[in-house]
Order: sequence, then structure tokens, then C-alpha cells
Amino acid sequence: MAGQPGFFDVDERYAALSAAGDPLERLAAAVGFEVFRPVLEAALARSDRSRGGRPPYDAVLMFRILVLQALYSLSDEQTEFQLRDRLSFMRFAGLGLHQAVPDAKTIWLYREQLKQAGAIEGLFRRFDAVLVEQGYLAMGGQIIDATLIAAPRQKLTLDEKATIREGNTPTHWSKAKRAQKDRDARWTLKRGRTKPKPEGAQRQAIQIAVPVFGYKSHIGIDRRYGLIRRWTVTDAAQHDSRSFPALLDPENTASRVWADTAYRTKRNLEALERRGLSERILFRRPPRRELPEQQAKANASRARIRSGIEHVFAAQKHRMALFVRTIGLARAQVKIGIANLAYNFTRLAWLSARAAPA
Repeated sequence: MAGQPGFFDVDERYAALSAAGDPLERLAAAVGFEVFRPVLEAALARSDRSRGGRPPYDAVLMFRILVLQALYSLSDEQTEFQLRDRLSFMRFAGLGLHQAVPDAKTIWLYREQLKQAGAIEGLFRRFDAVLVEQGYLAMGGQIIDATLIAAPRQKLTLDEKATIREGNTPTHWSKAKRAQKDRDARWTLKRGRTKPKPEGAQRQAIQIAVPVFGYKSHIGIDRRYGLIRRWTVTDAAQHDSRSFPALLDPENTASRVWADTAYRTKRNLEALERRGLSERILFRRPPRRELPEQQAKANASRARIRSGIEHVFAAQKHRMALFVRTIGLARAQVKIGIANLAYNFTRLAWLSARAAPA
């Protein structure tokens, strides 16, 4: 019928998107998502459908949708809407115009299945193998750091907060309320300093502390390519240094390890020594004294390299607007784990474009 869009009209729109430089198309070209199928299908353990019913959505298609969620900080409801609304999202996910779009509940259930199967680590290992196959070995040493990831603040009484800090659940909570309250996230203070005053004015180092509720993302990247190689998630109150040994990558081809002053503890230095690694952790300034000149120079040199990990956090917290909307540590691990994978996917796309001939 005249006036109705046809397949050629859709092809023309996709061609226009490609001509404009669709970043999702470049991402899909750089990352062969089919490599994750064995891990995903093993995690989902779907039935043989002998009793009939609607066939499930493709495992890789759903995984691509979770990647979109992470890249654009979308809720399940927003993801469903954007998949219906945006051609670039549909193309990236592998959905045709004639196909049904997974609803918000289906997206939630899929992510929940990955959580229950503990599949995120397997997906990460599979992608790490892909990186090695493509020549992106962990090289140049490793940089370790952590950042706070906010979660929805909980409205609790002082008694309820005290009970949760002790690892218990208030007895008067109903089953429905327990399902809606995050008992794993914690409060902490994010410390910083005010911006320097203009020249000529009296300069004072004023420290500020901002309360944050949520979780802490701990990562280790390789210095050569800036890819996340090791990661873990804790509540926001846990000290950075406690996760240090678990973040050390035995596959890195160089021995040097950079980290900020929070990681300079006896336990961590001993862990480096046992593994034959060379520490490049920043020195702490003694109370009410300046650092010795030699340590100050070493800190300046180490800080220039250590700061490379801040690009990862900036990408996740500003461009991807990473925020934990889920409830509980296990779900936060899935959410942040997929965000780490999504960052690595975009990083690989960027590295591939650099390596491509002009």
C-alpha cells in the first residue's frame, strides 16, 4: 500500500545511521558477541520446551540488551521503551521491526538468572581469553583503585540502621518490605578538597566530606591497554586496601603495581613480596610533617601513572552514569560486573580503531 514503510525504507535509515557513525555499530563489529553464547546458555539452563509455551528470547540478544543498559544507565522500563523507540538500539540488540521486544520483567528475570548462576565471572574470563587471542595481553604492570557507586538511599530509623549494621533484619519488617530494602549497601564519606583559590588570596587546604550510600567497585587495569583485568564489589564502607590481594593479576607480563596511599599497608606489601611483584604504591605523608624529598619525587612519578585508572572511573561514572538500582550485594555485583564488561567492550572498539590501517 502506498505510503507504508517497507524494508527498503528501513535499510535506508540503517544506512544513514551507519554513515553518521553509529557507535553501537562499531562496538558490535569489534566485539563478537557470539563468543559468549556457551557461557550464557550454560547459565540459563533452559528447558527443552516439551510442554510448549512461548519460546524464550535468544540468550545473546538478551545479553546485548544488558550491555545497552550499562552503556546508557537505563532502568528495565527505560530499556524496554528505548528498544521500541530507537533503531540503533534495535540493530545492536539484533531485533527486527517485526519482532517482539522483551519487556521490563523479562529483562529483570534474565539478569536475575545470570546472578543465580554466578555467570558474570565466566563471561569476564571468556572475554579475557578473546583479548589474549587478539593480542591484547595484560602488559606493562597493573594499576589498582576503587570508587564509590551510589545506590538509592534507604529511609530507616536509627534502630533499624543499627540492626542492619549488626548483620540482622528488623523483626517487624514484612516479607514485602524485606524485598524492597537494601541491607547490604552502606554509608561512607567521600573525602576531597576544595578548589584552589585565585593567586594572591590566602590558600587554605579545606577538606570536604560528602556522605554516599551504596557500594564500592574495586578494579585492576593493565597499564599498556587500560583494560579491566580484575574486579570485585563490596559495600561502600569497606576499606580499599582489603580487596588489594584479590585484584592482583598473575597474567600481567610486568611486575610493577601502582596504587594510591590507601593501599600502603603491611599486609599488602607482604602480598606483593610473596608474589614477586614490585610495589609502586604512593607514600603516606607523616602526620604534621612533610614527605622526605626522595619520597615526594617518587610520589610525583608514581601518581602520573596511577592516574590512568581515573579514566576508567570517569567513563563509567560520567559517560555511562553508573548507578546501582538493584537491591543487595549479589545483584550489585552483576550490575557493576556488566558495566565493567561494557567498558572493556568500548575500550576494545577504541583500540581496534587505533590499530586499523588508515
